[in-house]
Amino acid sequence: MNDLTRLANSLMALDDKLVSCMKCGFCQAFCPVFDETGEEGDVTRGKIALVENLAHLVIQNPEAVYERLSRCLLCGGCNFSCPAGAPTMEIFLEARAIVVSYLGLSPLKKAIFRTLLPNPKLLNTLMKVSSPFQGLFIKKDNSPQNTACVPMFKAFIGERHIPMLAKKTLSAKLGARDTPAGKSGLRVAFFPGCMGDKIYTDMAEACLKVFEYHGVGVYMPDNQACCGIPALTSGDLKSFGKLARYNLDVFSKSKFDYIVTPCSSCTATIKEHWRNAEDLTPAQRDFARSLGEKAMDINAFVVDVLKVTPPEGAGQGKTKVAYHESCHLMKSLRVSKQPKDLINMNRDYQLVPMKEADHCCGCGGTFTLTQPELSAKIGQRKRDNIVASGAEVVAMGCPACMMQISDMLARNRDSVKVKHTIEIYADSLR
Repeated sequence: MNDLTRLANSLMALDDKLVSCMKCGFCQAFCPVFDETGEEGDVTRGKIALVENLAHLVIQNPEAVYERLSRCLLCGGCNFSCPAGAPTMEIFLEARAIVVSYLGLSPLKKAIFRTLLPNPKLLNTLMKVSSPFQGLFIKKDNSPQNTACVPMFKAFIGERHIPMLAKKTLSAKLGARDTPAGKSGLRVAFFPGCMGDKIYTDMAEACLKVFEYHGVGVYMPDNQACCGIPALTSGDLKSFGKLARYNLDVFSKSKFDYIVTPCSSCTATIKEHWRNAEDLTPAQRDFARSLGEKAMDINAFVVDVLKVTPPEGAGQGKTKVAYHESCHLMKSLRVSKQPKDLINMNRDYQLVPMKEADHCCGCGGTFTLTQPELSAKIGQRKRDNIVASGAEVVAMGCPACMMQISDMLARNRDSVKVKHTIEIYADSLR
């Protein structure tokens, strides 16, 4: 099958989804990008019009088409609020994949997605070698968010304040875990995700502390790979399929009741996308569906499965904390009340209201790298609302949001600390 035939087939498969958009423009009220730019081409309706003409445009100017499609956070705001139920996230992911199949990937993305991410041993070796020397390139900014800036790469990534790599990855520090169910009678597979394994290891260890406290057995293989969401959102279905197949093989080695992760993007990927990966055998596809049904965010698992509920008099602590509604957590997984319940489990904290708590932070995964100025504008709005709330801590259920919000707070030299909700709950287990 030649490239044009493959392109035509992909476009025809997309047509059935495109007709569900009524062009009502209701999505304008829920698009963080349109909110900043006011451009019709940036809102869902405008992008769907672009996709409807993809057959002509992708041949005429594929670079311009990809640039416009990349001006989307994939936050799911349009998908969440669409009165017609148009599958906008599916449409944009498939459209990106169509353009990339015609345009090709950059050499850097190929190296990362096809060589580094599917090879955890190689990636972890690279982390081990580079972590001790990151101080040569990264300058700690002594911020309460524990971030650092990268003066040498300012021309490429701007004034960005990033988290440092952990001295040891979670897998290197703790190794594999395979413990039986305890008093809960439950056993989970734990998927810390790339950021939980390599950057926010305290967050991942907080999850393990919670499992141990509640008598939950843990299966945590030390050779798990990235969930594949960076490749999927970049339109690289080949790499995404490779990562999904690899992880399916890793997690097929044991039995468990749930697969739990502290990253809402990882949870959504396992739940909604692994089963649709390329080149799965029938057995792999069945297992992917089974995993999808078992996939749970850590907040939802603790509250809905372990039945943890805040005690009387909760929420009266001295430390004021605002809660940021992470997009994938609320809009894809429909998890909103549970993280707040976990905050209220800690008597040292007082949950305070924040304006636009459900407004996107502007990260969007690779969006923050490909659209840095737009990402920063959206992020600044989130930062302003956090500071206006009077909170001393801002909590959330997504490590990508943690990274973006830490960056924005550090840029403004704010004293607000950033925590994952599971860290706040784990601190209460004394």
